[in-house]
Amino acid sequence: MSLVNGLPAHVLLVHVVVVLIPLTALALVAAAIWPRAARRLGVLLPALAFAALVSVPLTTQAGEWLERHVESDALVRRHTELGDGLLPWALGLFVLAAVVWWTARGTKRAVPGADPTAAAGSADAVDTAGSARGSRAAALPVRIVVAVLSLAVAAGAVVDVYRIGDSGAKAAWHDAYSKSAHGSQDGS
Repeated sequence: MSLVNGLPAHVLLVHVVVVLIPLTALALVAAAIWPRAARRLGVLLPALAFAALVSVPLTTQAGEWLERHVESDALVRRHTELGDGLLPWALGLFVLAAVVWWTARGTKRAVPGADPTAAAGSADAVDTAGSARGSRAAALPVRIVVAVLSLAVAAGAVVDVYRIGDSGAKAAWHDAYSKSAHGSQDGS
């Protein structure tokens, strides 16, 4: 992919990455911390993460085409180097989003295996409630680990997108504008 309507595709695709990676990171952290958010997001969470993941190599490939068609300097090379590091972060977002979705889809308000006809005070109802508490307690360490990993990967991905975008803006604009306005007398 090289040009879209006469513009370098990278200039357009970069906006997809800049929106989808932070949006996915935010949704992932919310879903990892609050199971109710994970249930509400449902399959949208891994689908969003997959779209973000796919957008990264497309944007990188378009950027490599653009790199061959602009004058090379240290700023362009730095932007290219940083851009090559985003794919592992996007992959991490996708994997964690899939894990959070998969684990959340199995948690329902009803306890699996419970006898819906059991009276509230019966032994069956007490055993079911006790086993539900036990399974939730056993799942808590896993949820904590997934939440911490999600927070770390989300933060890393967002920081990386910021660094890549900042370096790309510097590469594109470092000598492309004048600090003083042309054609105006008051300089504004």
